[in-house]
Amino acid sequence: MPRSRSRSSSPPKKLSADTGWRLKRATAADAAALSLVASACFLETFAGLLEGPDIVAHCAKANHQDAFRDWAEAADSRVVVAEIASGGAPIGYSVLTTPDLPAINIHPDDIELRRIYTLSRTHGTGLGTALMAQALLDARALGRQRVLLGVYAGNERARAFYEKQGFEKVSERQYQVGATSCDDMIYALQL
Repeated sequence: MPRSRSRSSSPPKKLSADTGWRLKRATAADAAALSLVASACFLETFAGLLEGPDIVAHCAKANHQDAFRDWAEAADSRVVVAEIASGGAPIGYSVLTTPDLPAINIHPDDIELRRIYTLSRTHGTGLGTALMAQALLDARALGRQRVLLGVYAGNERARAFYEKQGFEKVSERQYQVGATSCDDMIYALQL
């Protein structure tokens, strides 16, 4: 009887800081990888918190390659992709853009950290902290004085991370994910 070949069904190994990830400024050529990792991170983060069809609709709308291409090419934006050093697989990213937060008074020297996500395999490795540090460096290099961000009120892990980084809650808003209206908190950090 022939033996069947099967792949191991064990879960992927958790990455460690010494595994070898790197950060790089994204270009338009990274749009497909960014779209993929953005959807994967969003699904990992919100599966079980939001309805599946809402997650799918949100990812199709918010994580398309054109958005990442436009952000990467915009002079007033910065996109950073985190990759496994060996092979370049995307494992996280951050996006700084002109603020789009209607619930707060925006100043000309503000910038929005619109996205910062990592795959759960990298949690606890320092990758999120490295992405944040790079985002804050980029914000300063762009001459910005305050970083704003919106975060789902129910995402306690992210909120604790932002507060540990020095962000403070300054407002609230409603944010649409598919057909669901979500409560978001808006945080700010003076640079």
